[in-house]
Amino acid sequence: MLSACIRRNGAARRPDATRRDATRRDAPGRSQRTAPHDEKRKSKTSKWIRISTLISHRERPLCSDRSLRAVARVGQAVNLAVERFVTVGETIADDNPEIKQDMYEACKEARVAGSAIEKLCECALEDSLADRGSVVRAARCLLGSVTKVLLLADIVVVNQLLHAKDKVARSLGRLESVSNFTEFVKAFSQFGGEMVELAHLTGDRQNDLKDERRRAQMAAARQVLERSTMMLLTSSKTCLRHPECPSAKENRDTVFCQMRRAMDLIHYVVKDGVLDCSESQSYSNSQSPQQEDWDSSTVCSALKHFERLVETTRMTLLGPGCRETLTSALETVVERTQDFTDSAYTSHEHRENILLLCDRAKLELNTLLRIGNSMNYEGGGGSPSSEMEQAVMGVLRATRDLRQQLSATTMEQAGDLGQVTKAGQELVSTIRNLALANDIDRLQESSDRFHEYIEHILEVCKLLRHVALSESLQVSAKFTEINLRIYGPQVVTAAHTLARHPTSKIAKENLEVFADMWQWLMTDVTTVAKDVLELSQNRPEKQVYMSLPRPGKHGTTSKPLKPVRLDSEEQAKIAKAGLEMKLITSEMDAETEKWQESGSALEENNDIVKRAKNMSSMAFSMYQFTRGEGALKTTQDLFTQAEYFAEEANRLYKVVRQFSYQVPGGPHKKDLLENLDRVPTYVQQLQFTVKNPTVGKAATFTKVDNVIQETKNLMNVISKVVTTCFVCATKHNLIMPQYMELSPTTMPGQAEEDCLYPISPQLLPSTSPYVQPHPLTTAQFHNILKPSPNLSLSLLPFNYSPGHPNVGLSRNSGSFVHSSVLPYTTPGTQQPPYCLQNLQLLQLQLHHAQLQHLRHATLPR
Repeated sequence: MLSACIRRNGAARRPDATRRDATRRDAPGRSQRTAPHDEKRKSKTSKWIRISTLISHRERPLCSDRSLRAVARVGQAVNLAVERFVTVGETIADDNPEIKQDMYEACKEARVAGSAIEKLCECALEDSLADRGSVVRAARCLLGSVTKVLLLADIVVVNQLLHAKDKVARSLGRLESVSNFTEFVKAFSQFGGEMVELAHLTGDRQNDLKDERRRAQMAAARQVLERSTMMLLTSSKTCLRHPECPSAKENRDTVFCQMRRAMDLIHYVVKDGVLDCSESQSYSNSQSPQQEDWDSSTVCSALKHFERLVETTRMTLLGPGCRETLTSALETVVERTQDFTDSAYTSHEHRENILLLCDRAKLELNTLLRIGNSMNYEGGGGSPSSEMEQAVMGVLRATRDLRQQLSATTMEQAGDLGQVTKAGQELVSTIRNLALANDIDRLQESSDRFHEYIEHILEVCKLLRHVALSESLQVSAKFTEINLRIYGPQVVTAAHTLARHPTSKIAKENLEVFADMWQWLMTDVTTVAKDVLELSQNRPEKQVYMSLPRPGKHGTTSKPLKPVRLDSEEQAKIAKAGLEMKLITSEMDAETEKWQESGSALEENNDIVKRAKNMSSMAFSMYQFTRGEGALKTTQDLFTQAEYFAEEANRLYKVVRQFSYQVPGGPHKKDLLENLDRVPTYVQQLQFTVKNPTVGKAATFTKVDNVIQETKNLMNVISKVVTTCFVCATKHNLIMPQYMELSPTTMPGQAEEDCLYPISPQLLPSTSPYVQPHPLTTAQFHNILKPSPNLSLSLLPFNYSPGHPNVGLSRNSGSFVHSSVLPYTTPGTQQPPYCLQNLQLLQLQLHHAQLQHLRHATLPR
């Protein structure tokens, strides 16, 4: 229960664990879990084992000196561990005045108890632990005080989490009330930082939760917040761009509402079933919190409850009140089977079997009640008769057959999920095309069919929740159903917005984001269906993190590897880094939109915007990798994309450096140069990280995490650079560098890709998942062609022979130029070799040779 609070102050990882795990509080911190500290940490971890050893130590008439010395060492180790533990507790108390007094008292009690144990163990050398009661009392006092410290620390963690949730809620309110795009970008940047903090705290809390149901609810809430962030950005931009459009406002309001519901659920889980005051008011008019505890109204739970009642009749012999209780429980089961029988997608055969099995269960229960009443009337003994035992078994067999029939019905409908989801995805593409074509009539027809697909999938989700055997799967199925019910129709709403404004880029982007959300929901439905059916068929769940090393693709080993499974801490670490990078990507997208809002002074097709958006696209594909989604399938794909990302950042750095020469001196230029000077450092760190070789799962995981972290850092500084460029260009009305793609005629004899790309796409497969760097800019191209004012033949990096018609180039310290890129001149050329045109051409060829060398050096092997 110490969670993040203990870790920040130097304590251990799992605060609410058992007595053995509680000793980890005295550890200096997670960052110090290295090999030199292993022996010390093991000593601390065994503190409570030592206490139990002292308590359960059998009295012996004589003890050896060796045993007595060992007992004394145990007492010293316990006292030392307690001292370190209470030091962390006192540090927490100093930072949190509201629990300071109670925490100090608990730490004092623990310190006194630890000292008492040490003294008693030292006394053992004299009296051989004759008075074991004193040790027992001291150990109990120590355990009680340590528990109090943990509870107080947990209060601090809960308060921190609720405070972070309240900050995000206030930021959502500010985002909802902004009236122009500049204010929205500022509010969204603040919202992104607060969302990262909330993601860290809720992730730690999720790992600390012991209740399976609460842990699944927290995971569902965090998933909604994470996925809704991108939709919040695009729907808000669409609403600001088209304020008169009701469908755009509906998109935005739906996202806001769903995110607030997710934060209410976080409050509900953290408070362990206590609703927030605002949430309680809304529920008071609809349903009680107990009814909203989403896993309590399933057929599976009703059958379990009924079977437990039937089992107890063997002991109670159908005492007073049992008849009404059993009858009511069976009626609840029959009522909940109506979701199966009323479904339009349940076959007639399955519907008839369900109804017959329900009638059979009623008949078996009536037989049991009749036998029980006759036994009570006849005054039977205290044990059930054989006839009653047979009646109990008959009821249990009927419920078992009913459960199997319900599972078979669910399997039949789930078997159609593949076709339904595929047809729904094709229909989403059709809706997108119809919206772009402004075909309102056909769009309405397709929308109606799309709603039918949604209803079908919702029916399957409802049945999956009913038959799920574990609490986590019940919660997952229910929230998948909720998200599909809320976000599914929003695809059509976004399409109507695009149909009203078919030329709007932001409306098109908004529809793409909601279509991506639909794809995520279909993946969730398929995953839940697979897990539920596997568990119902007594097959173990297999959750493999497929984004880790695979045979022959990650470049670290040639041996075939089995898919490895990361523990929750490793998965959470990568997911947190990915979420941070996604939020920075969203901020970058929001910043680049400013360029289109500022009028003619800042052209839309400027090079800084193009490259920033390209980097944002690369970072988003890397974020999808952390979720096991997207085009990047292996770690080698991730590392290659990171190389492209670093190369594009280097190109953007050069463009912005040239732009900075136009900026007049002042605080804005100072900020621009400070942020810009940090870019090469981060680029170099990312390149070094990517090129670092790895062998094994642990090393590969560390490299993936480091690549994501370095990409996030680079993306963060790039976002600041783009923001400062916008401010400078707006204030001083500067001309931005223009984006230009060169034609193949620029360099005769060379393909266009060879001229423009540092890594030629010709050498990549057509299905390559990577986002390519942008071509050279106008400014960069003219810089290549611009002759140096101090250029002389003696300084040229090649060997020139005046008598030879062809210019020759040789290897030197700067570069090596292949013979295939020698000057494109003919033997008959009579132009002087030192003329400006030839010098420009040679400069261009040298630059092209360097690009070729870089291309061959960085291609995936």
